[in-house]
Amino acid sequence: MAGATVDHSDRKVPVGVDPTRASIARVYDAFLGGKDNYEIDRQVFQSVQKVAPEAQELALENRGFLIRACRFLAGQAGISQFLDCGSGLPTAENIHQVVQRINPDARVVYIDNDPVVLAHGRALLEENDRTHFVSADIFHPEEILENQEIRQYLDFSEPLAFLQLGTLHHYDGPRERPARIMREYVDALPSGSYIAISHFLDPENEHSELARRMEHVFLHSPMGSGTFRTRAELLELFCGLELVDPGLTFCAEWWPDGPRTRPLSPVQQSIAGGVARKP
Repeated sequence: MAGATVDHSDRKVPVGVDPTRASIARVYDAFLGGKDNYEIDRQVFQSVQKVAPEAQELALENRGFLIRACRFLAGQAGISQFLDCGSGLPTAENIHQVVQRINPDARVVYIDNDPVVLAHGRALLEENDRTHFVSADIFHPEEILENQEIRQYLDFSEPLAFLQLGTLHHYDGPRERPARIMREYVDALPSGSYIAISHFLDPENEHSELARRMEHVFLHSPMGSGTFRTRAELLELFCGLELVDPGLTFCAEWWPDGPRTRPLSPVQQSIAGGVARKP
């Protein structure tokens, strides 16, 4: 895989970046075959590959779900405001590209606190006046909801899409806290808003052992996070909101682009997603 083999040793390290500490955004970049990662990030990627050689599918399935969910939100749901938590590094088909292709007036605010991500975000600002990056901690809802920069770009009196795609499983505090975090966010969203979540899944079947092995590698890697929750635990993150059909399901089975021609792999059964609407 390109992200695991390219030599970036001579690349200048941006200010504020510690190349000896793994970054969630850069590890995902390595999984997706990107070039914006360091040796420590590739070590995490390689350690997961040893446990599950097909684990790259986690990142690819998450990205596929992101694209399809955002197409639905901008198209069928008619949402024109998007707040993306933990945006990660730019890659093919970013959220603003997906939704602005459908609605050129759609506004997107990306939130992240990784210096590498923010550096890319500043470059993005120069080419798109409806896309903005804000530096903040997505696991502190009050910091996000009271952020004046976010409020400048998004109107909280109108419906918006609130996105936690591949993020909540990286919360490294108490296991029950992400559900409380989501409750704070959902309570603050205007009526008619949607939330979209994707998350590592313990499928509670013959593939649970693989999910737990991958979790062990993530948690004991330099990245230090990557929790696999059960379906019941994931449903708690939606705070009782009504899920859009087909509900909470494997990312690969949330409105796929075509008919399925082969069975889902064990890794495809280890990441799930869903979209819900606030009445």
